[in-house]
Amino acid sequence: MQQEKIWDADAAQRYDTPGSGMFAPEVLGPAVERLAELAEDGAALEFAIGTGRVAVPLAERGVPVTGIELSLPMVEQLRTKADESTIPVVIGDMATTAAPGKYTLVYLVYNTISNLLTQDEQVQCFRNAARHLTPGGRFVIELWVPELRRLPPGRTATVWQSEPGYIGLDTYDVLHQHVVSHHFHFDDTQQARLFRSPHRYIWPAELDLMARLAGFELEARHADWAGAEFTAESRSHVSVYRIPPIR
Repeated sequence: MQQEKIWDADAAQRYDTPGSGMFAPEVLGPAVERLAELAEDGAALEFAIGTGRVAVPLAERGVPVTGIELSLPMVEQLRTKADESTIPVVIGDMATTAAPGKYTLVYLVYNTISNLLTQDEQVQCFRNAARHLTPGGRFVIELWVPELRRLPPGRTATVWQSEPGYIGLDTYDVLHQHVVSHHFHFDDTQQARLFRSPHRYIWPAELDLMARLAGFELEARHADWAGAEFTAESRSHVSVYRIPPIR
């Protein structure tokens, strides 16, 4: 499954869920607040900016935001909220594409680094972030923790969310460190809608090594955007990496 085909016009039209899900104020608000703080009066670059879920409110906070995005339909949806002069976007992949200028913050949210399906591409993503940052600049990644502890022997799938009208499950290929997320949406009829996306999952320690290869130091890791402690039971993390400042 190529990413360009996954994030097509249909996916872009269905992506936004104003006021609920990942667009809920209690989900989005703390992320925007934390990113605005980390930008430190500088400019921010979002890898895989999508429809502008984070970029639009961050720009409204006064942070200049530029984006890199592979999917043209996702950018077209963003353009219904902000024009090119407000939030410039460069079309391309987050591992290799360059945006003009330098930034104090590069960020990559909601598990999106796992859309890069090889370790080499994920390392390249870190190096691409480093190329865009000023000395002392930060790269922020929001990522889920692989739930392999929930897989008994012989089982290859986990249900990670079940609620009226929706079931989310992941199927794991532990040999290749791949997972496919399956999102089933349904109603009272016999019909259901399926959306699938492939990922390469990354352990926090592996992520830290990728960062070191690109010249970053781990500055902070929390279980969420509000700063909760990251523990062995945390299901996700927000990790802040920093390019050492010039001394």
